[in-house]
Amino acid sequence: MRILRLAEEARAFSRSARAGGETVALVPTMGYLHEGHLSLVRLARQRASRVLATIFVNPLQFGPQEDLSRYPRDFERDRDLLEREGVDALFAPEVAEMYPSGACTRVLVDGPLTEGLCGARRPGHFAGVATVVAKLFALSEPDVAVFGQKDAQQAAVIRRMTRDLNLPVEIVVAPIVREADGLAMSSRNVYLSPDERSQAVVLRRALISAETTVGAGERRTPVLLEIVRREIASAPLARLDYAEIVDAETLVPAERVSSPSLLALAAYFGSTRLIDNTLLQPDGEV
Repeated sequence: MRILRLAEEARAFSRSARAGGETVALVPTMGYLHEGHLSLVRLARQRASRVLATIFVNPLQFGPQEDLSRYPRDFERDRDLLEREGVDALFAPEVAEMYPSGACTRVLVDGPLTEGLCGARRPGHFAGVATVVAKLFALSEPDVAVFGQKDAQQAAVIRRMTRDLNLPVEIVVAPIVREADGLAMSSRNVYLSPDERSQAVVLRRALISAETTVGAGERRTPVLLEIVRREIASAPLARLDYAEIVDAETLVPAERVSSPSLLALAAYFGSTRLIDNTLLQPDGEV
């Protein structure tokens, strides 16, 4: 596996592969990899003949109250994991390589896609996400880029940005990978105390309760959200940030689950904020 540090190296890798008739899949990450990230790599391998992974802790998507320096990092471990998965190249630039001195350009995706859910709590976050992903697309010129469903709002923002800017990249979204007890895998899980970790599974239980209720015929958003809130309140260490049901494509709040809808939630356990979601698929109106 080649280690690339410079933008020119990432571009040269992709162009060389495509000149040889191969396709390139991009897997952007911020490192501290877990099985969820590796599932993206495996899906990328199925979709293209060459896989380019990235590790870059993007400062633009951290707010003033979020500690960028606290984000977990272990480059040597990450490199070994990616190499075992058969990744062809790893692009791991320094901040100055991605954002040269004087850089003042941002990519903004307006409207419900970025105003609600996590966007309401993390101003500027999705501008940081869109900017870094647009830059990675420009540098690596991939045919395919793979993201995870756990970050459902991020995936929706990137799909919209890609369409709006006519970028020739296919966006693939991989299913959430969970621990044996149902907790969604996340780099932030390492911050949980043993008690917080044991109670964090309430997030998945809340999603399952809503799924079951929709399966029984309930479509009213207020009823479903009340079920979610009650379930999460049963965990003393959980502090709900939000629980919302929105259109799966536009992220506009939905009064009823009458089309594919995203149930998204975020909750704090101590100082650690976790997110999770599920897609509610109605069989029809009640």
